[in-house]
Amino acid sequence: MEFEIFPVTAFQQNCSLIVCPATRKAAFVDPGGDIEHLESAAQAAGVQVEKILLTHGHIDHCGQAGILAQRLGVPIEGPHPGDQFWIAQLKTQGLSFGLEGADSFTPDRWLKDGDRVTVGTETLQVVHCPGHTPGHVVFIHSGDRIAFVGDVLFAGSIGRTDFPQGNHQDLLSSIREKLFPLGDDIAFVPGHGPMSTFGQERCSNPFLT
Repeated sequence: MEFEIFPVTAFQQNCSLIVCPATRKAAFVDPGGDIEHLESAAQAAGVQVEKILLTHGHIDHCGQAGILAQRLGVPIEGPHPGDQFWIAQLKTQGLSFGLEGADSFTPDRWLKDGDRVTVGTETLQVVHCPGHTPGHVVFIHSGDRIAFVGDVLFAGSIGRTDFPQGNHQDLLSSIREKLFPLGDDIAFVPGHGPMSTFGQERCSNPFLT
């Protein structure tokens, strides 16, 4: 599976374009904003975007996802329904943060732990990882050993838990009990900043050692 990372919005949130090499069908993971740039990137890559995947309901990850889905005529899959309250207030958040175009929407498919999502002929596993938000999910491609983890885990850090319904212990449990057992060799794309691996973070992340 191919992928490319595009930092978007003033929050420099990592939106990923993941591509099935066999079919050239693609999906955006967490297209929070700058959607004209994302549309141009997909066109330049010569892919057909068939869906949007969301890890959680924070504005920097999905503020303009509903608008992009309408423009592309594609469904939205994710996050877990625990984040419905976040998505419902996206427009209000947009006004607060000065992010134009943010608006609420209803995902075409809510996701739960153990679900699968497809991009072309590629399949990704859905892992529910609450803590940063109650409905946060992570997408794992087991064959290529790559994960798209949103704001659960970062290179050298972990997600904040001081937002409404955040829970620090839940976040630590999600990382240690759901992600790390999948293998030290799994590389991950975080919601912000550079990539790392589960093994690197298990050994050196100061919040987890």
